[in-house]
Amino acid sequence: MVEKNNNSAGRCPGPSTQDIQAADTHPAPPLLRESSTTSLGSADLSIDAYTSYAFHRREVDKVWRRCWQMAGREDTVREVGSYLVYDIVDDSVIVVRGADGKLRAFINSCLHRGTRLCQSEDEVRGETHAKLQQIRCPFHGFSWALDGALKTLPCAWDFPHIDAATFNLPEIKVDCWDGFVFVNFAEHTPSLQVSTLQVPTLQEYLGDLPQHFARWPLQRRYTAAHVAKRLHCNWKVVIEAFVETYHVSGVHPQSLPFLGDINSQYDVWPEQPHYSRMINPSGVASPHLANSSPQRLLDAAAEFGLCPPHVLQSDETARGFIVDNLRRVNEERLGIDLSAFSDAEVLDVIQYYVFPNLMPFGGFSSPLVYRVRPDGDDPQHAYFEVWLLLPFPQGEVAEGGTPPPAAPLRVLAEHENFADVEALSYFGPILDQDAALMPRLQRGLRSSAKGSVTLANYQEIRIRQMRQTLARYMSV
Repeated sequence: MVEKNNNSAGRCPGPSTQDIQAADTHPAPPLLRESSTTSLGSADLSIDAYTSYAFHRREVDKVWRRCWQMAGREDTVREVGSYLVYDIVDDSVIVVRGADGKLRAFINSCLHRGTRLCQSEDEVRGETHAKLQQIRCPFHGFSWALDGALKTLPCAWDFPHIDAATFNLPEIKVDCWDGFVFVNFAEHTPSLQVSTLQVPTLQEYLGDLPQHFARWPLQRRYTAAHVAKRLHCNWKVVIEAFVETYHVSGVHPQSLPFLGDINSQYDVWPEQPHYSRMINPSGVASPHLANSSPQRLLDAAAEFGLCPPHVLQSDETARGFIVDNLRRVNEERLGIDLSAFSDAEVLDVIQYYVFPNLMPFGGFSSPLVYRVRPDGDDPQHAYFEVWLLLPFPQGEVAEGGTPPPAAPLRVLAEHENFADVEALSYFGPILDQDAALMPRLQRGLRSSAKGSVTLANYQEIRIRQMRQTLARYMSV
């Protein structure tokens, strides 16, 4: 195990994530045997980042119009004319696959009188988008080809001042990584001094994150479910709820018999400000349960759906039995052979956070991706999305088959729950427990007399790293 930048902050007494991995039958790869942390201080953080409209408006220019952000999955824009619409506060972009096979990203506003050109999947309520033959304004019929060139100018005689050769839809930067489509608005934001603002490439922005996913390529997965819900809280409240497992004992107590909550490992790399990692060991009892037995662990895991009911034998471990079951289930249900992967990759929760608002999971136990955005121009509400990304047998594709089609977006109404989405399985009720608490947290922040939040040094270090990266963007 490689320990980098070890700080003086204590970790939970008892087995660490690295201790647990060291005892596994199938050892973890070097990347998971690495642990990296450092001291980021212990000062309180102001709550205006969650409650202030003025702060929110600065975020729009300083963060949302400068950072690379995931616009959608590449599996929705594979074919010519297929497209997606990504909205972030005031801004909107159309990402479309051109006749030449190239992806382009156009500002979603007609050059005539500003009409929104294309609707988002949310606005069409999960219906399948018809492929575009052209990008046409529904108001007066101006249209553009899929490469952004002006195609139709109704009553052209009345617009002698328009040069048709240059009246193209404005483009923004677009790039792809591991099945995700990313966009960046910086060069087309008038309020930013782009002449002095260095816009990194997506590869520069992500740093060495792609190396982490080399063993679990997410472009080789398909969207089995895509679910969204509007939450009554700031977008950072949602992010921060998912980057630590310190809250498990309070919010998810049913998980304690088989989830090592405060055993979790938190990794931040000082030279990588745009991402962090958490490894949450499963198949072990929480240190909060001092007298928990291996059989109780296995019984709880069976109730949760991780394995069938089983009486643990003297030559078995609960963690090993759960891992063996998950390998078998993946083989039988998905045709996926996980024999070459470690126990940790099969069972543990390996979660990354990519600034500002993306959370992809590594390994195979939690095939999820989270994305969070402000809900329109409102710092008190967030739009939270969950993708369930399942592997598909690669042999079928190699023999001429295609991956399964991407599931359409389902937007939950206020009264609906993630548990209502059958495809999310046991993840749904867990997400509902988190989502139910977030509005309460937001209300508490607004009524705080203290005016700040106090973080744990180790278990909440990813929150502090995120806030420090945010502060750097806000200061420029």
